[in-house]
Amino acid sequence: MKDPRVERLADILVDYSLEIKEGDKVAINGAYVAEPLMLALYERCIKQGGHVMLRPTLPHAEPIRFGLSSDEQLEFIWPTEKWLTENLDVSISIISDINTRQLTKSDPARQVVARKARKELMDTYLKRSADGEFRWNVTLFPTEALAQEAQMSLEEYEQFYFAACLVEDDDPVAQWRAMADRHARLIEWMEGRNEIHLEGEGTDLILEVGGRKFIPADGNYNFPDGEVFTGPIEDKTRGHVTYSYPGIYGGQSVEGIYLEFEKGRVVDARAQKNEEILIKTLDTDPGARVLGELGIGTNYGIDSFTGEILLDEKIGGTVHLAVGASYPETGGVNESAVHWDMVCDLRKGGRVTVDGDTLMEDGKLLI
Repeated sequence: MKDPRVERLADILVDYSLEIKEGDKVAINGAYVAEPLMLALYERCIKQGGHVMLRPTLPHAEPIRFGLSSDEQLEFIWPTEKWLTENLDVSISIISDINTRQLTKSDPARQVVARKARKELMDTYLKRSADGEFRWNVTLFPTEALAQEAQMSLEEYEQFYFAACLVEDDDPVAQWRAMADRHARLIEWMEGRNEIHLEGEGTDLILEVGGRKFIPADGNYNFPDGEVFTGPIEDKTRGHVTYSYPGIYGGQSVEGIYLEFEKGRVVDARAQKNEEILIKTLDTDPGARVLGELGIGTNYGIDSFTGEILLDEKIGGTVHLAVGASYPETGGVNESAVHWDMVCDLRKGGRVTVDGDTLMEDGKLLI
């Protein structure tokens, strides 16, 4: 039996988020366990006249790849993948882990090799998106593993997730458009301002954003969504930040992350657990020690940490800072094979001020 929530999610993604139209070349990517959502999207994209490619994956293949491949094998890029990156009109990626910790014992250096090799693809991906040539969306299909990571039963996780997507609202698209209106007001308030000061437990960080563009995230690129983000000026970040939650990247979790910045670069990096992974990732390339993104979470329907960054970076009352590549559409110019989002919770005693005016206090947006 089809889950009506999944069907509704597919409707929103095809009609609102991505606006699939006749002739679009569309790839739908996800683990085989996401078959209900993949097929729902497949059906709707075909009905819209798209040329649709299903790309189901086998999750257990990743440990084999990183455990057995030579550097040459990890660096190999299939010509078909390069073609898809350069020619697709739309990509839909579905997070659907069946084991969120299967790469925990993998040597982080192996992932660095693969990540460096894919930098050219990532650059093309970001540029085509910024130029309006390419539309993409990352969404999620609830699984037992994701529910476990969030410390919920599968039923509880499904309820939590679909509520965050607003799929059971009478008019979910109207609700997402209302969020877009709120984001527009927030961005209008930010225009012409420069210095952003983040204060919280273990955090005293200053970033500058003058001349950069804030982008609203209203459900077009992620679903669920709820943030505004920009690319900080690359050489102006100073101070320190302590991240409230584990930083999860490439299937590996780093806990108790502390970063100190001088003239835009990370000059001191520590972690209470898996510090080696943090250091190796920051040493991937020169751009990995520079902030590529500042995001402000605005989805107050997501109120607890789940271990999945798609959701956690949207938590209302938090900020997230990504080391590595900037999104070109923000005006950011930092380049890296890395883009690692880490979340700082400011809901208990935290504050964000912009040119001295308070934007957020104890997690509550004042605009």
